[in-house]
Amino acid sequence: MGTDAPRSKGHRHIRRLLIALGVVLSLVLVTAGLGVWTVTRSFPTLSGSVNIEGLSSTVTVTRDDAGIPQITAKTAADLFLAEGYVHAQDRFWEMDFRRHVTSGRLSELFGESQVGTDTFVRTLGWRTVAEQEVALLDPVTLGYYQSYADGVNAYLDTHDGADLSLEYAILGLQNPGYEVEPWTPADSVAWLKAMAWDLRSNLDDEIDRALLSMTLTPSEVNQLHPEYPAGTHPTITGSQTVVVPSAGAPDAAEPTAEPTSEPSASTSLDSTIEPASVDSYAGALTELRAALSSVPELLGPAGGEIGSNSWVVAGSLTDTGLPLLANDPHLGPALPSVWYQVGLRCQSINADCPFDVAGYSFSGLPGVIIGHTARIAWGFTNLGPDVADLYIEKVTGDSYEFDGAAKPLLLRDEKISVAGGDDVKIEIRSTEHGPLLSGFKGTTYQRIASDYPTVAELPPASSGAESVAEASTYELSLQWTALAPGRTASAIFALNQATDWTSFRAAAALFEVPAQNLTYADVDGNIGYQAPGLIPIRASGNGTLPVPGWTSQYGWTGYISFDALPSTFNPSSGYIVTANNAAADPGSPNLLTADWDLGYRANQITARLQNLIAVGTPLTAELMSDIQGDNYSAIAAALVPRLQEVRLTGSAAEAQQLLDGWDYQVDADSAAAAYFNVIWRTLLKDMFTGKIDDGAHLTGGDRAFSVVTSLLGQPDSPWWSNPTYGTVGQESMLRRVMTSAATESADLMGSDPADWQWGSIHTLDLKNASFGESGIAPLEWLFNRGPYELAGGSTVVNAVGWDATQGYQVDWVPSMRQVISLEDFDDSTWINLTGASGHAFHSNYIDQAPLWRDHETRPWLFTPTTIKDDATDTLTLEPAA
Repeated sequence: MGTDAPRSKGHRHIRRLLIALGVVLSLVLVTAGLGVWTVTRSFPTLSGSVNIEGLSSTVTVTRDDAGIPQITAKTAADLFLAEGYVHAQDRFWEMDFRRHVTSGRLSELFGESQVGTDTFVRTLGWRTVAEQEVALLDPVTLGYYQSYADGVNAYLDTHDGADLSLEYAILGLQNPGYEVEPWTPADSVAWLKAMAWDLRSNLDDEIDRALLSMTLTPSEVNQLHPEYPAGTHPTITGSQTVVVPSAGAPDAAEPTAEPTSEPSASTSLDSTIEPASVDSYAGALTELRAALSSVPELLGPAGGEIGSNSWVVAGSLTDTGLPLLANDPHLGPALPSVWYQVGLRCQSINADCPFDVAGYSFSGLPGVIIGHTARIAWGFTNLGPDVADLYIEKVTGDSYEFDGAAKPLLLRDEKISVAGGDDVKIEIRSTEHGPLLSGFKGTTYQRIASDYPTVAELPPASSGAESVAEASTYELSLQWTALAPGRTASAIFALNQATDWTSFRAAAALFEVPAQNLTYADVDGNIGYQAPGLIPIRASGNGTLPVPGWTSQYGWTGYISFDALPSTFNPSSGYIVTANNAAADPGSPNLLTADWDLGYRANQITARLQNLIAVGTPLTAELMSDIQGDNYSAIAAALVPRLQEVRLTGSAAEAQQLLDGWDYQVDADSAAAAYFNVIWRTLLKDMFTGKIDDGAHLTGGDRAFSVVTSLLGQPDSPWWSNPTYGTVGQESMLRRVMTSAATESADLMGSDPADWQWGSIHTLDLKNASFGESGIAPLEWLFNRGPYELAGGSTVVNAVGWDATQGYQVDWVPSMRQVISLEDFDDSTWINLTGASGHAFHSNYIDQAPLWRDHETRPWLFTPTTIKDDATDTLTLEPAA
């Protein structure tokens, strides 16, 4: 099995730092032990009464046996103050760690190894933009954020160090001077910037295309970045045509072949853009790609392979006569889960206290992100529009060229405090497009990491502008919608009090960054879909390549109006499916992106729904949940028939027999799934080694599937031949791959193919985002859990994804699952990846994970009576005397 890959290079730096700490901790464990008291002292008070400064009246917090809080208050201020208090009870280390990431202050926790990461985050300016957004909030919304902060701080007033969380006891061994700061509204809003960063559209693809173009033709680059196959896969607001490869879904209709789609001129690599030889700024691209990987991933690996599912069906198709809404966002696995389940209810709904909402929140952020009110329900998947562009800037000293003139760089000085070391001063440089993300060199700029390549001195840029000195270098700046203050911080509360389609769309109009697909249903029987977000209109180009920054020809001229974004309400089909597939059919007047997920999950979900509808089966909440767990692999269905034709001998022929009669379900106990996925990983490695580097991001998901299957009908294509392995043509390549895969499978799972199981190598380790990634056994034992053997895979509806460039271990997951019944909210179900608590060894730390693994869910109660009857603990929060 492949070695585990770190979530980011930033985590590798933490690992190196903590080696000495691990030795100290080991001695502590051996000589004295942490003791039960040290471990449990941070567990929160769940029952009784607590006096809290700032409350105006009594608040009740009931919890069920999963520790999920339901908060009831008389005023909105008290409601969000209580939410802040409860979040801090269960998750404050997570909140504190996140705010250090988002403000570029990890060095304050972990020392000088994090200076590079902090430099890059500060260059992006997440915290600066968050503070600007807070300053623009209306008084009511700002009051909600401040009340939340007051609640967090009320908890901090009576808890410190190991009383807050076990992690602080560990941190104190290495950084005893660390003191927790009060929480502020900007700490909450900055988390929205981290969300936007991890869900950042096609920035990695933009870099990849440019670097590939150094060695490949535009046609070959387009082949590695195929466009959306709209003829065979559904779009959200347009065609619902599906073509299912051989065998199809469990309810499938007769299959047909999957055709190949040629890139169109509108979305393929723009060969008209020749700003400069890519060789001249390749060093800057390589440096930037390394820098991108240095930022800790708080939601999951960025890029097109990670996605989410959400769909909604009308009451005319359900057993209840009212809609059902399903959603399972796919994010990186974390312990605790990125989500925090909560209910927020005003005792009396009125203009001053309009909230009656439940769902999934983020610790550190007030309100509910995904869930339902008493009248509507909604789900999220990542829309993934192209909202970030790289500009190639001609920089000379402290100036850059723009439209033939030299303009001064915008300079900003900042100071990074370093635990156990001296402060580090940095200078951040920006053009009118945005911050320069290359050129971190010399004494002023801190290297992102000591092993990153240095930006090479580049040939003089010939611009014809006399005002710019000849010794220019090319550097890269970033223009990104998230780097300007927006209104998403207000959108959350607007969603949380929406009552109908009109108020829902008004809330969606505020949800600017990160742009999401919003699915909708209400108790009146309506269903809908809305794409929100700030999506730029470009004067030239299509966002697929870095463009010249020295001319206004490639600038942004505005944003697509909200009313022009894809939307649908009560479609005649009776259902809406979003799975990161294209939002509209080709020919739409507004280009949202050239880099959609290619729609294999959307295809399968739509096929399942269509086939159930065709035979007259009423859709139920149980069927919706079953579709969420669909393990059908379209990759296998397309490739296996060809693999069965390959002539093999010996042990490889014995392994090949596993594919006979396989239903293409990547179940955890499937021997065929295990062998096929080893073949798939080996095939990608052997086909592309020496031709493209890992930067092509062929990690085994939708892009890799499209690329390989487009070549099945071209057995003599050069892609099938690789001198490194001595293969010539398709038959030779497949024979080598299947033989090597049989050998690797035997090494991993034993000599008898009948004993192989996909779950035995496709495992999930749930890791604490900080200490759990240290590589130090005692620390990881304290905070991590697993491994869990799992079904599913990449480009599968049950998107338990893995990166074929790294191994078979799980890299992204359905981070939660919900199915909401609009007929009776108490009949809804939900499940979280881990548990409510962020405290290691607490009973709710990992209690939902076994249910999640087995694709089971918990009842999601909403009405006050059922919540009260199900409660195991009740905490009363009282105003301080």
